[in-house]
Amino acid sequence: MQAIWTLMRRELGSYFVSFTGYMIIAGVALLVGLSFWDLLDRLEGDVMQMPVTELFFSTYWFWSILLLTVPVITMRLFALEKFSGTFETLMTTPVTDTQVVIAKFLAALVFYMLMWLPLAACIFVVRHYTSAAAPFDAGVFGCTFLGIFLLGCVFVALGCFSSALTRSQVMAAVIALVLSFGLFLVSFLASPLPGPDWKSQALSFLALPDQMRDFARGVVDTRAVVLYVTATFLFLLMTLRVIESRRWK
Repeated sequence: MQAIWTLMRRELGSYFVSFTGYMIIAGVALLVGLSFWDLLDRLEGDVMQMPVTELFFSTYWFWSILLLTVPVITMRLFALEKFSGTFETLMTTPVTDTQVVIAKFLAALVFYMLMWLPLAACIFVVRHYTSAAAPFDAGVFGCTFLGIFLLGCVFVALGCFSSALTRSQVMAAVIALVLSFGLFLVSFLASPLPGPDWKSQALSFLALPDQMRDFARGVVDTRAVVLYVTATFLFLLMTLRVIESRRWK
């Protein structure tokens, strides 16, 4: 556990040594601010019929931020180590492959959650200027960030896997972007299928936008939680297998 904590602090600190971490947080803050400005502008002073969190996740702002930033966050995890030649040095230290994968995943996940702090600030600003007819719901707020966290686990784990496949950070970001975008597009495959057959029901479990809107309404679907946890474990397991494959060469 001490090894994981040490590696995690090392990896998390590297985001703030360079300008990359600050640029990501600043970019997300700008996009989140623009998204809320756009939502409030379209409401034109009308009373909101749904939580502001649900309004936010009903647009493509969240998904644009998620799909574009997570590959940038995760591209350096393994690719930079391999390119700079420090990966072999790291693996000769008294740590296991599993500890390295978990530490890098947790560091990227913590930075991912820090990245979404501007969203919490925007929600509290909207609450401050909202009438008593639309009170702040702590349960909805908590469920919203639970959904962001669980969904982030999936995409960060996918990014870890992509970074482990190559020595190039750019290629790692491209692979993660393609895989993430493909996973997002699968969410829309269930809608053209007529009838409640097994195909549409199976694809409905992958309807990420619908599941995220449920979290934003304060509804926690255990099927979505199981899906996210399983997908995260699968991508981390695949990452571990890629890291272990160096022994077979």
